[in-house]
Amino acid sequence: GRALLVLLLSATVSLLGGLIFGYELGIISGALLQLQTDFQLSCFKQEVLVSAVLVGALLASLAGGILIDRHGRRRAILVSNLVLLVGSLILTLARSFTVLVLGRMTVGFAISVSSMACCIYVSEMVAAQRRGLLVSLYEAGITVGILLSYALNYIFADVDEGWRYMFGLAIAPTAMQFLSILFLPVNPVKLSSWDSDCQKGLIPLQGTEDRAAAKREPYQEKHYSFLDLFRTRDNMRRRTLVGLGLVLFQQFTGQPNVLGYASKIFHSVGFQSNSSAILASVGLGAIKVVATLVAMALADKAGRRVLLMAGCVVMAISVTIIGLTSRMAPLAMARDCKAAAGPNASHSLTQHPLTPVLPQSAVSPVPPVSGALKSQAGPGFAATRSLTEVFASTQSKEVVPDSSLTLRRDLVGQKGALESTGPPLSAAPWAQHTVLNWITLLSMMAFVSAFSIGFGPMTWLVLSEIYPAGIRGRAFAFCNSFNWAANLLISLSFLDLIDAIGFSWMFLLYGLMGVMAVTFIYLFVPETKGQSLEEIDQQFSRKR
Repeated sequence: GRALLVLLLSATVSLLGGLIFGYELGIISGALLQLQTDFQLSCFKQEVLVSAVLVGALLASLAGGILIDRHGRRRAILVSNLVLLVGSLILTLARSFTVLVLGRMTVGFAISVSSMACCIYVSEMVAAQRRGLLVSLYEAGITVGILLSYALNYIFADVDEGWRYMFGLAIAPTAMQFLSILFLPVNPVKLSSWDSDCQKGLIPLQGTEDRAAAKREPYQEKHYSFLDLFRTRDNMRRRTLVGLGLVLFQQFTGQPNVLGYASKIFHSVGFQSNSSAILASVGLGAIKVVATLVAMALADKAGRRVLLMAGCVVMAISVTIIGLTSRMAPLAMARDCKAAAGPNASHSLTQHPLTPVLPQSAVSPVPPVSGALKSQAGPGFAATRSLTEVFASTQSKEVVPDSSLTLRRDLVGQKGALESTGPPLSAAPWAQHTVLNWITLLSMMAFVSAFSIGFGPMTWLVLSEIYPAGIRGRAFAFCNSFNWAANLLISLSFLDLIDAIGFSWMFLLYGLMGVMAVTFIYLFVPETKGQSLEEIDQQFSRKR
């Protein structure tokens, strides 16, 4: 009975952790539309507000690992819950722009620590044959959280100061996670409690053979310094290579940006106006949830390596097809953000009532409908990018991505100066390519599904398994910081790259990265399904 309770509570902690992460990334898209008018935000200020979460998350990636290793996973999650409660209260009661930015930074810090601690804690908590399922549950939580945030964006769109409710509602799942984890045992990898918990049969940590072996040869936890990650001791350098390779390929296969074009592709197939945006966000979100559930079911049967490689192959094929079809039927580009306050603001948000514009915004800011975040966690951060599309409501003029488009941006966000010297477009250039448009749409759906089966959940699962317990927190955080940084880099450089090499070449480049990712996984990533964390550690420690 106790073992089942531990299992259920672990599942709850994992799911709620992901849900909070996805919700916080997604909710800003709807809140921003109201904040823009309530606080008279310029474009630059909107970018700062959206980027604030990223700054907090990056700080957490640098500091959080030490917290997780030194004070334990359980305590790290409890602390992140408290920080998140504080952040949500700051946002709910905010009266000025500075307070809003502070609140979003606090929230970013909290969800980043929580995302790392949850994956590690759950992976250490449960039996080897259930680990894939329960850690993947985190990614499923992210997708559900994003869908939930879109639904609430829609509900509170016309409510006066509705953004306060949007930010405030994050308190409920946070409190639930805090309570769930209070009933869970302390970190089971610490040897004393690990032994006693196993003896009591509290945690189905290992099978009988494993337990007999563990009695013969007790698992000694070693101590590592941060620099050991780059040394040959216990093959740590190879583990770091695997971790960094996975998080960087997760981003460089184009995941944050493909989704930014969801709305455009839905339009080209013939779903007009705002319905296209709702379909793009909710439809792709639903596909993502289903695909993540498939990944959860297969993680412990097919194995991590197989799912990663299969996902990569499908992603590479889909982006290549999108690249080729867009050569034949070019897609239109989104207009950049223009502040309502600007004297030459040709397209002001305040000219349109909130409701019709709102679903459009739901498409872009988080392509963990594109991932995690983490995709998780991940944590994939795509919220900074596509402020572009948040404000490009369907009424705005479309611009073809060629040399007529110049886009410069500084690091904080996407303060873009957009000059179009080309003639205005009277008709959409892709209107006559119906078959190609449908091929593009199906390729995009395949891409989203493949990401959610492979890179989405498996990256974080493998990261939570391959490092020894003594340095797991710091190693995970180190890789995670590269994940956030790569995501920011891609998001900020996307439009400049399209300007330089063109939309279709950009996607063909993503296809090439996908092929490289498959090769990398084949050569370097070992299979870890069905093995206890100690066995995985020993497998890596032997020189290969």
